[in-house]
Amino acid sequence: MKLAALSSLLLLATLLARPAAPAPIASQLTESDRPLPDIPTLMHEVEEHQKAAEAIQKDYLYHEVAQEQRSNGTKSQTEEFDVFWLNGVQVHKLTRKDGKDLTADEQRKESERIDKQVAKATDRKKKAEEKGQPTDSRGNDEVTVSRFLMLGAFTNPRRVQLKGRDTIVIDYAGDPKAKTRNRMEDVIRDLSGTIWVDEQDRTITRLEGHFAKAYKVGAGIVMSIKEGTSFSMEQMKINDEVWLPSHIEGHGAARVMLFVSFTGSIQINNSDYRKFKATSTILPGVATVKDSSSGDTQDAPREPEKAPPPP
Repeated sequence: MKLAALSSLLLLATLLARPAAPAPIASQLTESDRPLPDIPTLMHEVEEHQKAAEAIQKDYLYHEVAQEQRSNGTKSQTEEFDVFWLNGVQVHKLTRKDGKDLTADEQRKESERIDKQVAKATDRKKKAEEKGQPTDSRGNDEVTVSRFLMLGAFTNPRRVQLKGRDTIVIDYAGDPKAKTRNRMEDVIRDLSGTIWVDEQDRTITRLEGHFAKAYKVGAGIVMSIKEGTSFSMEQMKINDEVWLPSHIEGHGAARVMLFVSFTGSIQINNSDYRKFKATSTILPGVATVKDSSSGDTQDAPREPEKAPPPP
């Protein structure tokens, strides 16, 4: 789901072993003996790894299928997107609706929408950089780990196995009394959930969250989240070099400008991960893409297609 909170939550957690001297080799320790990380240090480590990983993420395109089911059961909708980076901005290009390809006119309008989205995001990022304010790829407010630690509490770290990999799990609860600086901080202050961090790669592989109360920005025009709305996200390791979203779910009701809107439930599944360059064709070198986190192999990608031209 393209909820703004998800992009910041991806900065939240990873394992950094607490220093000790002399330190036994990890393989010689039992699970009960191995120390758990210092949480603030862990949070800052994942932030640094996420920044480094973004450069690799920009080389990939993948296919996304979003299925929405209305809470009253009267309507369902399926949309398909190609997700890629264009001029430093992550975009979701609509390709099919309810199993049907877009018409020529719809394709033209979608290209125009993306051009405008990239231009606006670039302008927002430029203005924020001039003020020294951190943003995500679309120029929206982004929250640093230091601010996360002021807006809530990370507790109950534990080590588990997830798909055969050592994983650190941490709970998060926002502090309703915390003072916020922007809209994104308002969201995080009212959020609670759980994060799964791959111990070796120091990357979030799963997260779950929910909102205990309703939340609105701009009388609900900019953002509106219904009380009790929940979401979850999973990532998989691709080509043994980068973790990318594989499955996202949302239940309740939420609307974030034009990025996401649902009432009921939404499920998003990603596949067909491919190398990509915005100024050329999709690279044909990866016939099949391996899910490095489980050893599985993704379906072979479709025939190489021309990438959308930059605005």
